[in-house]
Amino acid sequence: MSVHAHPFRLPRLSWRFTAVWARNYGVWRKLAAPSLLGNLADPMIYLLGLGYGLGALVKTVEGMPYVNFLAAGMVCFSSMNTASFETLYSAFSRMHVQRTWEGIMHAPLTLDDVVLAEMMWAASKAALSGTAILLVVALFGFTTSPAALAVVPLIFLIGLTFSAMGLVVTALAPNYDFFMYYFTLFITPMALLSGVFFPLDQLPAALQIGAQLLPLAHAVALARPLMLGELPGAVLPHLAVLVAYAAGAFWLAVALTRRRLLT
Repeated sequence: MSVHAHPFRLPRLSWRFTAVWARNYGVWRKLAAPSLLGNLADPMIYLLGLGYGLGALVKTVEGMPYVNFLAAGMVCFSSMNTASFETLYSAFSRMHVQRTWEGIMHAPLTLDDVVLAEMMWAASKAALSGTAILLVVALFGFTTSPAALAVVPLIFLIGLTFSAMGLVVTALAPNYDFFMYYFTLFITPMALLSGVFFPLDQLPAALQIGAQLLPLAHAVALARPLMLGELPGAVLPHLAVLVAYAAGAFWLAVALTRRRLLT
């Protein structure tokens, strides 16, 4: 293999990725209603079940009703899960089982464009799911501030971050069972340690420090104040962490996918 063909070279991207995005959208549109319902059901069960159930015991957290505290976490949680499931199970099916990616590359498209399209498509689905949860939260009165609209572009960034990370796992996965390791060892612990269900200051000091390395913690730190009508602190550092995860994971996903499919 020449130096120029090294799988870890920087991605070369073009706007042709939009054709793959449109293809995925066309397939999804046929099952849009049950897909969206599935994305809404899980976080809404958490929000209403825990929000009102534990809320009857906890009453207030950081000066607000527990269900209001939980609402911002659920918006971020839903966006993370939607992006992760799309880039793991659906993208793996297209790459490995159906071999759709190989067929697409017979067109004037590179593998880099295909991976970019998968990331953008998963982020788009996450944005739709997260925004739908945000709308439901607003209808229930758990957020009333116009500043909550600023959460919408944040939801898309969360989708980009976790879709890129999911594509890394997909590039390494030999089968569907492999994804359980990712959810069990990374996604679930991160959801518990990122301020979704309880404040970070309730954690031991060492875990509080570790939580600052988790992208979901930075997403929640931005979303919760906005949904309360407040300006988040340290906006740029929080955004920088999410962008760094998204960019770094995308580069790694492209490299690992090249090594899997092209070498």
